[in-house]
Amino acid sequence: MKRIITISRECGSGGRTIGRKLAERLGFSFYDKELIDRVSKESGLAKEFIEEQGEHITGSLLFNIATNMNYATQVFGGNMLPLQDQLYVLQSDIIKEIAEKEPCVIVGRCADYILADRKDCLHVFIRAEMEDKSKRAVEEYHFAPDNVEKVLRKRDKARANHYKYYTEQEWGEIKNYDIVLNSSAFGIDGCVEILAALVK
Repeated sequence: MKRIITISRECGSGGRTIGRKLAERLGFSFYDKELIDRVSKESGLAKEFIEEQGEHITGSLLFNIATNMNYATQVFGGNMLPLQDQLYVLQSDIIKEIAEKEPCVIVGRCADYILADRKDCLHVFIRAEMEDKSKRAVEEYHFAPDNVEKVLRKRDKARANHYKYYTEQEWGEIKNYDIVLNSSAFGIDGCVEILAALVK
């Protein structure tokens, strides 16, 4: 039986919802925002900042300000690594610790790569058709409908860049996962059923 499921997902594909429902179905712990909370607590940095940096390589003003904050330097004891790299290391350590401790579902955060050596993991990628992703993004995530496709592509590109930077692998490439599911074809609940059957 697989006791750890990592879920990578296209923005708007419903991957987070699939992960949450799967965790509930299996009685596993679920880590998404919970992982951000943990990293925030251990680093002393704002949850919003960690959420932005956790899956994105960016040149945003927020990141540039944070990397130059004296507080950030104090938090990490003057470590010479860039702040985003230090966050990745901390996040990786926490993910490994969680995997050792309990059966769980972990969404995003390069968890599939971080836990690649474990034999008790099921690595999943969730994709969907753009029409369905756009509809979900507007209805559930409250994206503006006029440029939703552009925003979705931008977010996925940021995730792909982040993944490539830390793993030297291609985000979404089939060989990096045990299974790739199209939530447009199977539906949210259908994906949960398939994954639950595979885990058992």
